[in-house]
Amino acid sequence: MNEEAFDVFYGASVSRLIGQLYVMTGDFAEAQDVVQEAFVRAWEHRAELDRDGAPEAWVRTVAWRLAVSRWRRVRTALSFARRQGPSATVPPPDTEHVLLVQALRSIPAAQRRAVVLHHLCDLTVKEVADETGCPVGTVKAQLSRGRAALARLLADTELDPRTGRLLEVGA
Repeated sequence: MNEEAFDVFYGASVSRLIGQLYVMTGDFAEAQDVVQEAFVRAWEHRAELDRDGAPEAWVRTVAWRLAVSRWRRVRTALSFARRQGPSATVPPPDTEHVLLVQALRSIPAAQRRAVVLHHLCDLTVKEVADETGCPVGTVKAQLSRGRAALARLLADTELDPRTGRLLEVGA
């Protein structure tokens, strides 16, 4: 089957196949997904489809097998999840983390990257310069401006911009 013939075949049968798989699976989005995947595979085997004489049946069979495979994977994953028991409760992020992330999001990206690499990843100024492709002087300027911006942003919060820790109430 050449490309033009495949395009005609696709246009003539895709809606019908999606409808059939929808009825078979009960899930319209799933039917769309598996039919599209089956057509991708049919495209790769279009020369064989021409000889087969039943390209629509081939696509429908492949789509059905894809749907069954997905169900099996989901069933296996659910079974595994049930055996693991209830998930552990995850505590919410602490206040100082939230304040610091908000402040970091407020400064320019270049300054944020320099501050994170230097202060959180413990890279030297030279290592930050190498990683970012900036001169050392530029990194120093970004760090200086970034720290100053963070200090201004965190000045009205309970987070001490010098230590990154919450200030004691009444301190």
